[in-house]
Amino acid sequence: MTTRHVAAEQRRREGAMRARDPGEKHRVSTSLELLFDLCFVVAVSQASAGLRAAVAGGHGAAGVLHFAIVFFSVWWAWMNFTWFGSAYDPDDTPYRLTVFVQITGSLILAAGVRRAFEGDDLSIITLGYVVMRGALAGLWLRAARADPLRRRTALRFAVGVVACQIGWVGLLLLPGGIRPAGIAVLVVAEVCVPVWAQSAGMTPWHPHHIAERYELFTLIVLGESVASATAAVRTAFDEHRGSGPLCAVAAGGLLTVFAMWWLYFARPAHTLLATTHRGPGRRFPWAYGHYLIFASAAAVGAGLAVNADRVTHRADITPQAAGAMVAVPAAVFLAAVWALHLRPHHRRSAEGAPFLLTTVLVLLAALSPAPALVTGILLVALLAAVVTARGGGRTAVR
Repeated sequence: MTTRHVAAEQRRREGAMRARDPGEKHRVSTSLELLFDLCFVVAVSQASAGLRAAVAGGHGAAGVLHFAIVFFSVWWAWMNFTWFGSAYDPDDTPYRLTVFVQITGSLILAAGVRRAFEGDDLSIITLGYVVMRGALAGLWLRAARADPLRRRTALRFAVGVVACQIGWVGLLLLPGGIRPAGIAVLVVAEVCVPVWAQSAGMTPWHPHHIAERYELFTLIVLGESVASATAAVRTAFDEHRGSGPLCAVAAGGLLTVFAMWWLYFARPAHTLLATTHRGPGRRFPWAYGHYLIFASAAAVGAGLAVNADRVTHRADITPQAAGAMVAVPAAVFLAAVWALHLRPHHRRSAEGAPFLLTTVLVLLAALSPAPALVTGILLVALLAAVVTARGGGRTAVR
């Protein structure tokens, strides 16, 4: 039996949700956390599909807004559980059952995505979100009971989460015209809860564990992006037997996703997080900023699908609009990865110039005849420059 399994068995016997040691050796994601991620990808898939359908149907602005809201609910629930699990994870029966409740909430949320995109019906999504967040509030109450040293922090988390859920339910009772303002207020309230709660005392967290959790979710979102684009291209090939523009979309999509993966994993996140372990430091910007990384990665898949629809005349949108669906999220991903993940490792400010230049060029790629292919080529060119500058060796240190 490994050290990790021995520690888990000891916590189960003790029956207490005690704080985990932030310096614990060999701390890795558990099989329950992996199941949690895999179930959450269902909601990510539905959000990506909804964005594709909205843009292809000529409702791009509304589709982007709905996607941003739906993805926020998925990402925020995932992120809060991830950080809680890094601080407290007894891996006992009550904990596992509570995580199952959160997974159930994510599936309820996924079931309501289409209604949100097609008819502004947020009732099912709200129900799923409240189930997820309510279960997390229960975990925080349990932590407050078991960890006297951080009781104030845990209670603040529980109170803040419950108050926000009351707000989301109340939002359903408001007239449709003022709901956007209510959503904005509640989003701000949600992101302020951790800041307020941890002003009473920091919860422990494991830098390597957190880095691995974020890396795994990045892989899942990139995989969903590939799956979304593959499904669209496959349908187009079946109906049109492959055309030059369609091949360009497929090739550009592969190059884009490959480069996105390589760039994200070019530097180890746990070394960056470890330097700010004793205080907020870069933690909040890094953690919150990943919303842009995750959402843009998922949006790239929807954009590739939209481009496949356009070149096969399944979507009646302009080439520029279709191009922007790939170029804009790819540029956001690149800028966010550079700012959060890579720039802190740079010793000279000039090292960021290629990233900023490529971001601008990727945005301009939306105006090209083959935006997906041009975007992929630009990202690969940046990657080649980065690898060459580092001597062509391994880019990440584990």
